[in-house]
Amino acid sequence: MESNTAVSCRNVVKVYDTGGQKVTALNDIDLEIRMGELMMLVGPSGCGKTTLISVIAGILDQDEGSCEVFGKNLLTLRNHEKLDFRAKNIGFVFQAYNLLPSLTAAENVSVPLIINGMKRVEAERKASQLLEQVGLGERTASLPSQLSGGQQQRVAIARALVHDPRLIVCDEPTSALDHETGHTVMELLKDVALHKDRVLVIVTHDARIFNFADRIAAMDDGHILKVVNSAAQL
Repeated sequence: MESNTAVSCRNVVKVYDTGGQKVTALNDIDLEIRMGELMMLVGPSGCGKTTLISVIAGILDQDEGSCEVFGKNLLTLRNHEKLDFRAKNIGFVFQAYNLLPSLTAAENVSVPLIINGMKRVEAERKASQLLEQVGLGERTASLPSQLSGGQQQRVAIARALVHDPRLIVCDEPTSALDHETGHTVMELLKDVALHKDRVLVIVTHDARIFNFADRIAAMDDGHILKVVNSAAQL
């Protein structure tokens, strides 16, 4: 894998067995994602976008092929090695936010730091600083139920970034947001998450945010149809 390559997927295949019927979610996927870029995966629902980022993030194992992240073949790692690698290197923003309802915003954001061994007081202090950075400095003690959808999304983004991961993966970060809030979230992701030593991968079907991408991979039926430099080329 070249030095500027963050993610390299080769001949990746993923098949689900749904009640005895086999469904090929990923079919011979080849994709390289470079350091310092925002790569978007676009296409219709069910085309394999979320499955692909789950393989890249080490949440799912592929059935065939290889996927290297920062030079590590995740399929060859033992479970505890994979968990350790993900905890240190990968931040995931889930489509449903997945905030813990009984924890405050600061407590939710501090979870990855505590998992990595940081003391709770220090973790919540760093979490509060990042919430300030994403415009939620006055909501650190708020529960998720007391926050709007856009605010919950920013908490989820802060949680994904707080441990300084090199790879940030987002699943439909603007799907439930209005245009203005979605634009603000994307500006936030680019400003906070994207540096030359990091990479940002976003799954979306929201054409309003395509222009934020450095490159776009168009998917359909488990295949990558093409990788382009702008939405005009789709």
